[in-house]
Amino acid sequence: MPDETASRPRRWWSVVRGWLDPLVMMIVAVLVLGLLWPADGTFATVLEHVRTGAIVLLFFLYGARMPTHEVLAGLRNWRLQGSMLAATFLVFPLLGLLVQLLPDTVLAPELQTGLLYLSLLPSTVQSSVVFTSVARGDVAGAITGATISNVVGVVATPLLVALLMGASTGGLDAGSLTSILFQILLPFVVGQALQRWLGAWLRAHGGLTRVTDRATILLVAYTSVSEAQVSGAWDHVTAVALVVLVVVCAVLLAAMLTLTWWGGGRLHLARASRIALLMCGSKKSLATGLPMAAVLFSPVLAASVALPVIVFHQIQLATCAVLARRLARVG
Repeated sequence: MPDETASRPRRWWSVVRGWLDPLVMMIVAVLVLGLLWPADGTFATVLEHVRTGAIVLLFFLYGARMPTHEVLAGLRNWRLQGSMLAATFLVFPLLGLLVQLLPDTVLAPELQTGLLYLSLLPSTVQSSVVFTSVARGDVAGAITGATISNVVGVVATPLLVALLMGASTGGLDAGSLTSILFQILLPFVVGQALQRWLGAWLRAHGGLTRVTDRATILLVAYTSVSEAQVSGAWDHVTAVALVVLVVVCAVLLAAMLTLTWWGGGRLHLARASRIALLMCGSKKSLATGLPMAAVLFSPVLAASVALPVIVFHQIQLATCAVLARRLARVG
């Protein structure tokens, strides 16, 4: 007869593992490492150069593995793709601007800035597609929409940061523009130019690109937290501030889920397309957000904006996992 007492911890751990994203767990571990043992001196300088190289490689691989023909084919469903882009780069930024109206006594200015940056990011690809599939939605539309979002985001996110965050970041100077060009845009364009030769191989070896993605994110997270710890940038973040941040992120996600589902209905999209819009239009990409923050902002500000991106990422995964299963049951 099975030992029910012994099996309970295993069942409990299975439930916890289903709710927690392994990447977020690794990021949390790296954050703790950066707080306890921050990099400084020569080691910090070497890590900065390694981080730059990793970011260049990351955006090159983004370009090299995205099939150009899929992007072009997806443009045919203009109502779905247009609504996804509007949700990602118009509606969500408007909500991000509304957050800036919160008093500083409710949410620290640095976290408000991080939430505005979050609102300017492109959608996720992998989780949007997976949840659309679980919910029995339009998987092809989700793949194309999330891909187009990331292609557009390479240009749109830096431009929106310059337009909407200039006052809080000091604007984009010549050095920042050079970093954007050589660390984000140029590698992506070169990757797209070589996509016809490298794309099929990269897509067939997804493990390689996943390792590159995660290694870059963890490297950026560690270096950002190290620099923030050395400079004292996170000294003001309290437990109360974290609770408020979680609540604000949850409200933002709830608002976007409501608006995308309602908007899909107003556009008379088929149920499958409404699900794709719901899953793609409400999400933001941590995989793109953290590396891009390292390019767009100073090290101290990059560490501050990273926290809202990480918190929102975990909330969106847990919420959409439950929502996708419910949509599948009632569909």
